[in-house]
Order: sequence, then C-alpha cells, then structure tokens
Amino acid sequence: MAILNSIRKRGIFLILIIALALFAFILSDVLTKGSSGPKGQDTIAVINGEDISRQGFMEEVEATQRSMGPNANTTQAMNMVWDRELRRVIMNEQIEKVGLSVEKAQLDNALKTQLANNPTFLNEAGQVDEGKIQEYIASIKASSPEMYKQWLNFEEDIAAGVLQTTYYNMIKGGLRATVAEGEQEYHFQNDNLNFQYVVVPYTKIADEEVKVSNEEIKKYIADHPNDFQVEPQADIQYVLFAEEPSETDTEEAKTTIASMLNDKMEFNQDTKSNDTIAGFRNTKNYEEYVNNNSDVPYYDRWMFKSDLPPTVADTLINLNKGDIYGPYKVDNALYLSKVLDTKKMPDSAASKHILIRYVGTMRAPETITRTKEEAQKLADSILTVVKKDKSKFAELASQFSDDSSKDNGGDLGNSTPGRMVPPFDNFIFNNPTGTVGLVETDFGFHIVEVGKQSGAKPAIQLATVVKNIEASDKTTNEVFSDASKFEVAVNKGDFTELAKAQNLEVKPVNKLGNMDSNIPGVGENRTIVNWAFNEDTEVGDTKRFSVPNGYVIAQLTRKNPKGLMTVEDASATVTPILRNQKKAKKIMESIKGTSLEEVAASQNVVVQTATGVTMANPMVAATNEPKVVGTAFGTKPGQTTSLIEGKNGVYKVKVTAFNPAPKMDSYVNYANQMNSKAAPAAQTQVYNALKKKAEIEDNRANFY
Repeated sequence: MAILNSIRKRGIFLILIIALALFAFILSDVLTKGSSGPKGQDTIAVINGEDISRQGFMEEVEATQRSMGPNANTTQAMNMVWDRELRRVIMNEQIEKVGLSVEKAQLDNALKTQLANNPTFLNEAGQVDEGKIQEYIASIKASSPEMYKQWLNFEEDIAAGVLQTTYYNMIKGGLRATVAEGEQEYHFQNDNLNFQYVVVPYTKIADEEVKVSNEEIKKYIADHPNDFQVEPQADIQYVLFAEEPSETDTEEAKTTIASMLNDKMEFNQDTKSNDTIAGFRNTKNYEEYVNNNSDVPYYDRWMFKSDLPPTVADTLINLNKGDIYGPYKVDNALYLSKVLDTKKMPDSAASKHILIRYVGTMRAPETITRTKEEAQKLADSILTVVKKDKSKFAELASQFSDDSSKDNGGDLGNSTPGRMVPPFDNFIFNNPTGTVGLVETDFGFHIVEVGKQSGAKPAIQLATVVKNIEASDKTTNEVFSDASKFEVAVNKGDFTELAKAQNLEVKPVNKLGNMDSNIPGVGENRTIVNWAFNEDTEVGDTKRFSVPNGYVIAQLTRKNPKGLMTVEDASATVTPILRNQKKAKKIMESIKGTSLEEVAASQNVVVQTATGVTMANPMVAATNEPKVVGTAFGTKPGQTTSLIEGKNGVYKVKVTAFNPAPKMDSYVNYANQMNSKAAPAAQTQVYNALKKKAEIEDNRANFY
C-alpha cells in the first residue's frame, strides 16, 4: 500500500518519464528504419521503378489471409500477395511496351467463363446471363460499397489475366521450329556412332593427394558469378526451454482425473443441504458428463481396434460392457474410458443412394423448390419401385438424385463407420447387404441400398474423459528461471559448452533467408528471423525469445549479405570440380603413347567399345559424357581424338563407324514435336527471365 501511495504522489512525474521514453523510442525507430525519408517508411518495395505502397500491400495481405481460412498465417498470405504484385508490375510493363489492351468482348467472354458455375448469374438454360450480371453490379453498388470494390478488383484481375494470356500467346506464336530445325533434331536423335575408347577414371588418384585451397575456390566463384549468387543469409543455433509438465505435474493430474470416478458432495445454496454429484462411474448421462468435464468432446461412434490409441488398443478392445479403464496416458494427456457397449460389426460398407432434397435442406441449391412433403412423397414412390426391382436403382438415381452421385448411378463407394452423417451411417452398418430403405438426414430423403460389407469385427462404444497434462505455475516459473540464467551465462561464456554442461540440445538452423518464417523445432517465428538480420545484431550475439511452448535462447553464428556465396558454402560444389581438373591434368601428364592400346597399357586400363551412341543421349558406360560424345561426333571414322577431360575421367576415343539415320521425305513431324515441347514451358521461362532481369528493392523484412 505504501508503494501505491508513493506512485500516486509522483503521478505527473512518472507520466512525463513515460512520455519521454516513448518519444525516444519513436525517434530511434525513425532514425534507424526511416533514414531514407518518408518513402522508406511507406514503400514495401520498388519494382522496376514502381513503388509498392506499404498500406495497400498490407491491406491485400489481410484480405488474402481472411480468404485463405483460419489456418493460414501472415507469412503465407504475404508471400502470395508478393508473388502477385511482382507478376503484375513486371507483366504490365511488358504489356504496355507492346501496346496491348483488352477489348470489351474479350473481357465479357472471360467473365462468362469465370462465372459459368455460379448460379447467381445463370439463366434458366444454365447460361451466363448478361442481364443478371448488370443486375448484380447495380445491386451491390447501391447496397455494399465494399462488395462493389471487390467486384471492380475482380474485373481488374480478369482483364489482367486476358492481357497476360494474349502476351504469352504472342510469344508462343513465335516459337515455331522450321523444317530445317526439325531435320536437325531428327539427326540429333537418330544419327549414332560406334567407337572404341579408354578412360582413366579420376578415382585412380585419391582425393587426399589433390589439395584444393580456399583461394582457388574463391577465384572459381569470382569467375562464375552467375552460378553462385545468393540472397542475404544467416545461421543461428538455439536451445529450447520447453514449458513441459514435470513428473510431479503428471502425478497430480493423475490424482485429479482419478478422483472423477467417484461421486462427490456439493453444498446446494438453494436447499441449504448437500447434494450428491454422480462421478464418471455412476453418471447416467455420459455424453453430458464428458462434454462438461473433458478437454475433448464426447465422440459418439463405434470404434474398432485400429481406431484406438496403439498403446492401449489391445486392452480396450477386449473390455466388457460397463468396464472402466484408466487413467492411462496418451501423448501429453490422461484418459479415463468406460465401455458403453460392445458388438461385432463390419468396418466398411458399400452403399448407393438416391437423394431427394427440399427447400431448406443443407447445401440445397437455389434450383430446389419442392417442399418437404413433396420430397417425401417422391421418395416414397421411388422406394416402392426400387423395392420391387432393384435393377432400376441406377436409372432412377440418374433421373432423380439431387447430388453428383447421380452420374455414377447413385454409387457412393465404400465408407467406414462415422464417415457418413449418423442416420445414414446407422442404416448401412446395422442392416445386412441388400437392404433397401428410406433414411432422412439434414440433406433430405435418401433411398438407400446397403452394398457389400466387410466381415464382422469387434467394436466398442466408449465414453472417454480426456484431461491435458499442463505445466503448473511452479514448473513454468522454474523454466523461466533456467532460461534466464542460461541467457545471462552465454553472454559471457561459450554457447555450445554451456549447453553441453546443462545437457541441453543445441539445434542449428542454417541458411535462413531474411523473408523466412519457419524455424525448425520452433515453428513460425518472424521475430527470431528479424533479429538475426537486424543491422545491429552481430555474429556471436544471443537473445531470449518467448515462444508458444517456452523460451528460445538463440545465437547468431553466421551472417552474409546479398552477393556471392561464401567459400565455405560453395566448397561442396566447387571442390569436386577443381579436384577433378587437377586430377585430369596429372593423368594427362602421366599418359604415354598415342594409340588406345598404348594409353591403356600405360595406365593399366582396357580398351572398351561403345555402340549406337547419339547426341541426344550421350551416355558412355552408363555415365553422361556430353563433351566426350560431342568430340567423337566431330571426329571422322578411323581417326582418334586427343585426350578429353570428361566428367568421369580422362578419355581417348577412336571412331569406328558413323551411322547416319536414313533421310525422310518430310521433317515436319519433328518440327511439330519441338513446337509442342517448347510451348508449355514458354510462359514460365519468359516470366522467370523477366523477373531475373527486373530491378527489385524488397523491403518486406522491415515490416513483417
């Protein structure tokens, strides 16, 4: 109380201190993130000179995330919007250059295609009606500005799609192979060589005998910059202090759930007397009890052994009606189960139906106008016909069924218990094969025929109380304390050694990109990624982060700006290349003689033969050797090549025969083959080329 009085007396002073602190924080943020001026704060990206507004981009991300459903995260939505904006800007620039525009007829046709399956815009003939479109637009324009804006955006997207399709079609139209190219392709695929060769494999020299220095790797990277371009990257390592229940927490949870078995006394304020509250053992309404006391709602279905937790399946499936089992542990929860009933039943059943919907049934389309009474009358009459002659089922389903199964004569295939809605499920699993009857569900009336069923297997019906085992306040406080102590210790000591001393697992995360969000073992966490790429964070720095299941202490171990790959990262790719080059040089220097036989004798290898080798498939002894085969095709029969540095070793080849493919009257088919191969990939290749050439300043990491 004395502290509270002291705070009240100094209220104005404290407010002034807080205000100054907030101002300093804002000023610092402006100086660091906004050093490039207002544009830096309001621009999410600049693509080929066009600014992408932060506000507009973020609004699009929010709208996209909403449309993706409750399981979508911000990163997924943001990446979708980014890809869309990138494509829009890049393609609009190209479309503007060539002067393309959308004609009204094109837009109308594209709209009709998009709306073809939307009943709102269809007339009685099932065709998109221009009048209904205009009626809809007028309606939302007057009643809902937001929906009207969405419609305009929809039209813009349709128009952009038409323009892009036209642009790509123009490119595809120019991708036409000539007959001469078709002839060349024909010979590329069918001309072949026979030759003799010797190969001295690189494995003849041990890798340890050939050293590749970091300087050589660095020079190779510099000589081949396009092959080693990387975006900004960072490596971190971390330890996780998880807020997991202790053994004490688990034992307390067991005691709590076990106490639910027995009845308990509660004082009733109204009657001023003690009432007996039935426990799990004696309750009369298990569904109500489970729903009121369990972390998982009541599950009303028959279960087979395969449906039960594997660790207790054998025990549960052999219990008798009325038996109680538990508490037993499954993952991080405790279970208490009572067997309500047992029986033998099939675990799969085929079925077919004829669905008769009526107004108000679930998912009924607007085309359904019959009343419930009319639907039942129709269903009864169909049932009468089917019971007399089951062979008419498929015909009647095709004619009357109000769902997609009508295309298969009403056949629904096999299903397992619990897959269908309860009334339908009960009918097909509680009646023998061949039974025909009428079932009413939320979807309407079903004329059902039970199909082939599997053999009967033991099944049980359970009432199960599930209680998640949660870490107590004492446990979470201890976890926080341990994490804080480790955080302080690593600021002065070695991260790995300190973790090892405390038996903590150090988890490395390598090659993080500045727009990545997933940390393996942690999940989505942009906060950690942003910290790793913050200009103030240096290699060796550590920081504690709160995560959903505890605390992460992370250390930055490597940080590379955008540019060429580091020697360490490129080593795995470059070292084998340089090593083989050095081995090739050594092998060439050690070879004596000029004929294949002399070379083979000097290197203790044998002369080998290859037949029917083509340019299209340049394989030599199961190894792809395009340089070797290309050199051989440039050598006349009877002649021998010089030494060739191949992928697998050093080769020398003597061509014994060139076998040209017979001439054809026409090579049009081969030209057409080339066209059909090139066209599908053209769209992706053109866009990727334009994207690679584009000047992109990506500032998303400053905002997400």
